[in-house]
Amino acid sequence: MEYVAALTPPVVMAIAFTALVVTIVKSQGGANKAKEDAIVDAATRKTDG
Repeated sequence: MEYVAALTPPVVMAIAFTALVVTIVKSQGGANKAKEDAIVDAATRKTDG
């Protein structure tokens, strides 16, 4: 039964990491992409002079 306790933390971390990656991938593009691109373009114009 000790093997269950030993495997639980890595399994939980793997599930959390997978959820994080899925969230990041889903937030790319879509409706917010144009708004994000406009913000980045405006910021680069400000810093370029």
